[in-house]
Amino acid sequence: MKIVLRTLIRRMPYLIGGFVLVVIPFLPIWQSSEQAPLPTSDPYNPYQQQFIEALEDTLQYLFDDSGAPGAGIVVVKDSMPILMRGYGLRSVKEPDSVDMHTVFRLASVSKGFASALAGVLVSDSLMNWSDPVTDYVPAFALISPEQTREVTIKHVLSHTTGLPYHAYTNLVEAGMLRDDMIKSLADVNLIGAVGQWYSYQNVAYGVIEPVVEAAAIESYQTLLQERIFEPLHMNDASVWYDDMMEVSNKALPHLRGRGGWVTIPISKSYYNVPSAGGVNASTMDMAQWLIALLGNRPEVLSKQALDSIFTPQIATPIENRYFRHWKHLEGTYYGLGWRILHHAGDTIAYHGGYANGYRSVAAVDRGNQIGICVLSNAPSSLVSRAVPIFMALYKQYAPYIRAWEAQMKEEPLEFEMTD
Repeated sequence: MKIVLRTLIRRMPYLIGGFVLVVIPFLPIWQSSEQAPLPTSDPYNPYQQQFIEALEDTLQYLFDDSGAPGAGIVVVKDSMPILMRGYGLRSVKEPDSVDMHTVFRLASVSKGFASALAGVLVSDSLMNWSDPVTDYVPAFALISPEQTREVTIKHVLSHTTGLPYHAYTNLVEAGMLRDDMIKSLADVNLIGAVGQWYSYQNVAYGVIEPVVEAAAIESYQTLLQERIFEPLHMNDASVWYDDMMEVSNKALPHLRGRGGWVTIPISKSYYNVPSAGGVNASTMDMAQWLIALLGNRPEVLSKQALDSIFTPQIATPIENRYFRHWKHLEGTYYGLGWRILHHAGDTIAYHGGYANGYRSVAAVDRGNQIGICVLSNAPSSLVSRAVPIFMALYKQYAPYIRAWEAQMKEEPLEFEMTD
């Protein structure tokens, strides 16, 4: 069967993630006046354009099927966005639509910003990944003095301090001050040696904040603003509760009630440990973030820093609930602030988040130079399904996209491919 240029591939059903997703052509797609179609990284590649069209329909289907009130999605290829859209409403109570500047809470996707900031300071020779935490925070203590001395910056960012799963996350939800929560860790019995056990943390992850503050002699929030947000032109991003409350164009959080989605108040929890879950950002901000994570802003995030962040540090259970929608996983790990997935021959850095009714996810495949971020103002299925389906869809089109690019380097003529 011949595949001719501009064939409407999106008319076909796709077998993705173990189920058939029928993509209906010509779905009406809402788009605000300021969200005109973005240029592709190669506007002359017809197969990339077909991928974008199929992706638009697929994401619309996933959003509609999830019933989520609102979402923002951006996809980056190489050094620029190829799709960036708002879906649905900022609040079910109001007619205001989500656009690319609507601000969401990122929840645990914030962890990747903390490790990136640490990487910036390492690049500036202000600290090293292997430095003991006590070099910067002498008051830091676990229940074992010997183990306390062994904990390094890398152990904090890879959840391998030896503390039990989610140690004192309840104190985060209760709104306790960061330094008081960190002091409380000295009372917790350990589950294993440093560097030997993966055990996800929020309070212990927050130890990176006083570490970078001591290294750079500035507050964590100021460092994030000056070293990450401003140079990347993430103009809607912040890490303060007050900043979020002052934003007029923000998505409100939702939970399901008996009659459907209901809005809930924006809480102060996780703003007390912003490295673990306190970043606010828009879809436009996350486009700039993905571009940097793919290595296209080396003046902000060096290749050495990115290589360190995305290097697996500890194996994690492949049957983890976070991976239930992924097929063909060959290995799952945690790097520094990122989950690292070996998936169908590719390596994907991935992280999801949930807090206060917001769900988010970001993923980058540096080898294929693609990335996606999904922000939502409700805990629906959209976030968990979107990334693995996106990766599977791109894998279908990638050979054609690359073949066209290779052909154009040799001879700028149209051609046909057969399957």
